[in-house]
Amino acid sequence: MKFNNILFLILFVLILNCSKKEEKITILEEKNLESQMIEVYNQAMMELERGDVIYAGKKFSEAELLYPQSIWAPRAVLMSAYGYFSQGYYSDAINELERFLIKYKNHPRTDYAYYLLALCHYDQIVDEKKDMREIVEAKKYFELIILEFPNTEYAYDSKFKMELIIEIMASKEMYLARYYIDRQKWIPAINRLKKVIKDYEKTIYVEEALHRLVELHYRIGLIDEAEKYAILLGYNYQSSKWYEASYKILNKDYKIKNINKDDRETILKKFKNLFK
Repeated sequence: MKFNNILFLILFVLILNCSKKEEKITILEEKNLESQMIEVYNQAMMELERGDVIYAGKKFSEAELLYPQSIWAPRAVLMSAYGYFSQGYYSDAINELERFLIKYKNHPRTDYAYYLLALCHYDQIVDEKKDMREIVEAKKYFELIILEFPNTEYAYDSKFKMELIIEIMASKEMYLARYYIDRQKWIPAINRLKKVIKDYEKTIYVEEALHRLVELHYRIGLIDEAEKYAILLGYNYQSSKWYEASYKILNKDYKIKNINKDDRETILKKFKNLFK
């Protein structure tokens, strides 16, 4: 019995020592893996600085795959996306950023990922005559940044770019309105012009939209409606050329009257019923 107990004790000690050795080996392997990853990450950074974003992107992906649990893995994805973005490879950058947002939820740099994603769409906006998809996508992500990350530098720039996007969207509506006017399609043109006034009241296109509504309603015989839009234009843009043009349509002998600034109200507050 004593012999058996001694043998059992020896076996137990040997097993314990083996487990400790295995634990040390595992830690050592993880350290080596992280070192390899950092080395590959640094190689990717060097390629990025040289301007070879395609090869840099491959190296960043390699670094992420080597040690996905490391803090460097999400950084590698963001750097890869930035590299693609910097050289105009927007589709590749968008793919990387969308993958980052799914795989690394609640990461501290999520705000940056959304901002870069917004910029990828924003930089592809050409003008109001092109497809609206990029404009809509950019607007969506800038709005998200302003709402979810209001105290960041990205929110400040997003607000500025949102103003430009709104101008472009209003311009798109005006472009379509003019298109319909040229083809004498009055109703679709009127609908587009009303949308400019309702949804983009702070843009530079509102004055022209109001004048075109006076013009079109007068042309199709809706004089009362034309006069309503002329009054609306007068209350808000009395000094503009569109104001003069509208009243010349209604009455060639009409003399422009001065309106006190204090009597003016915003478009939607005073004439809300026009757009119902």
